[in-house]
Amino acid sequence: MKAAYRVLAGLVAIGVVLQAMFIAWGFFTVGKDIDGGAVFDKNSSDPAGLALHGIFGSMVIPLIALLLLIVSFFAKVDGGIKWALYVVGLVVLQIALAFAAFAAPVVGVLHGANALALLAVAGIAARRAAGAPAAAGAESTKTTA
Repeated sequence: MKAAYRVLAGLVAIGVVLQAMFIAWGFFTVGKDIDGGAVFDKNSSDPAGLALHGIFGSMVIPLIALLLLIVSFFAKVDGGIKWALYVVGLVVLQIALAFAAFAAPVVGVLHGANALALLAVAGIAARRAAGAPAAAGAESTKTTA
């Protein structure tokens, strides 16, 4: 179960990286098409990158985060439930920020910043399951005589 926890947390982190790739691909496609004379409006179909960003952000990553939370109860990872809850909380916040950004585009800045926080937290969760220290240079609490 520890391996499943590590893999799921890693998949959330990879999903965040994919999200950045998808949104860049989508908007560079829009820019290229507009430069070529196309019009992009509410009647336009989404380029593949934008569509994938929406699918991954609204379905794939939330599903993986929920699976991580479920597995966290059985994985016996030190602090695993707490870190899985952090991941789920950041995913929920990410979705809320995405919807808010449609009404107030400046909120997209927070959506991007939260994505980086989600990447970091998911990475920490995966490292904890692998038995690696959560923070670089962490001191041991044990004393030697």
